[in-house]
Amino acid sequence: MDFIVNNWMLLAVAIASGGLLMWPAVQGSGSGLGPTEAVMLINREKAVVVDVGDAADFAAGHIGGARHLPLAELEQRLPEAVKNKQLPLLLVCPNGMRAKRALATARKLGYEKAQVLAGGLRAWKDANLPVEKA
Repeated sequence: MDFIVNNWMLLAVAIASGGLLMWPAVQGSGSGLGPTEAVMLINREKAVVVDVGDAADFAAGHIGGARHLPLAELEQRLPEAVKNKQLPLLLVCPNGMRAKRALATARKLGYEKAQVLAGGLRAWKDANLPVEKA
């Protein structure tokens, strides 16, 4: 007990640093697939890639074969663009933030195998994977 009283500052620093080390694991749970896992999903399970970025982002660069459905139009256009709800759905945007919001919409529409590309198109490019431009 004397150790804790005499070294309370050391104990506080240890707890704070442990919390900071755990934060990415807690925050990142369910944050999506990395580029390598996304490629495997596309190649092995014929995942449909849906880019939910705006038109300018899509024109600047997108994953090959991606379907462009802006986030604002996703709820109306997704059922006609991807009729088979059993296929995996990979949601992509420039940085992954819009895709995370789109995930809730896709799941609400019945696409249970929908996933997000963690880090978005930026992570895809950082992994030196090919990008098409419109």
